[in-house]
Amino acid sequence: MTRDQFTPNDPTEQYPKPDFAEQQQPHPGRSAEMDPEPDHGEDTYRGAGRLTDRVALITGADSGIGRAVALAFAREGADVAFCHLPAEEADAQETVRLVRDAGRRALAVGGDVRDERFCTDLVARCVDGLGGLDVLVNNAAYQMSQPDGLAAITTEQFDRVVKTNLYAMFWLCRAALPHLRPGSSIINTASVQGYKPSPHLLDYAATKGAIVTFTQGLAQQLAPEGVRVNAVAPGPVWTPLIPATMDADKVAGFGKQSPLGRPAQPAEMAPAYVFLASPEASYITGEIVNATGGTPLP
Repeated sequence: MTRDQFTPNDPTEQYPKPDFAEQQQPHPGRSAEMDPEPDHGEDTYRGAGRLTDRVALITGADSGIGRAVALAFAREGADVAFCHLPAEEADAQETVRLVRDAGRRALAVGGDVRDERFCTDLVARCVDGLGGLDVLVNNAAYQMSQPDGLAAITTEQFDRVVKTNLYAMFWLCRAALPHLRPGSSIINTASVQGYKPSPHLLDYAATKGAIVTFTQGLAQQLAPEGVRVNAVAPGPVWTPLIPATMDADKVAGFGKQSPLGRPAQPAEMAPAYVFLASPEASYITGEIVNATGGTPLP
């Protein structure tokens, strides 16, 4: 192929622009009911053996970024355990199918990461079921848009956001530590919200800022053990959490604030997680990989 025959992907046109139909779903939402359906890399991700025979545990991998990461990890040669809410069973089984179609083992565990015992048991089930643990991805998150501001955030909502986004990460990291060997890694999901908070996502943004700090501090603690800790900070990503937690008008224009003019698809996030989990990133720890579509972050 000559240069004249090669057409690079235009990132502004690669996926749909934010002119979606107004749509909402009850939480936690389903991929199959979104318009357009998210792309998790089903037809595009090609593995290169970067994670051969590794074992990964991913929270919230029934859909969205978590599913895209599970698919990519499997096609890179890893076995994958993941958790999901009981209401997400149908989506979870699709993730299981994608992992198994890649020739790898899949273990799906239903439950709620707000429960400390569930988090501890989840790590144990991964180790017992798949023979170890090499990569922990703390990805599960909860948000609920509150356009009316701080006064509209109930204690119940705040508790759910903090326990899902922060407590679970703490519990899972602590439970995983005895099983992580030199060369293992932890990857947390931060957010552009951790640096540039949207007022209607105040509590969610606060937890994402805390994830950045936790990642950088834990990376220093575990560096002498040969365990790397990093995070990915996505910008707007088209996942079921969006129609399940935002007003219909915000959904219709979701992602238009990105310099690329559109939200990301989950498939566009997965390569960052693969890189951070791979041996190629052996000297990278305490790093936040920004995947924001051009929004500058520190």
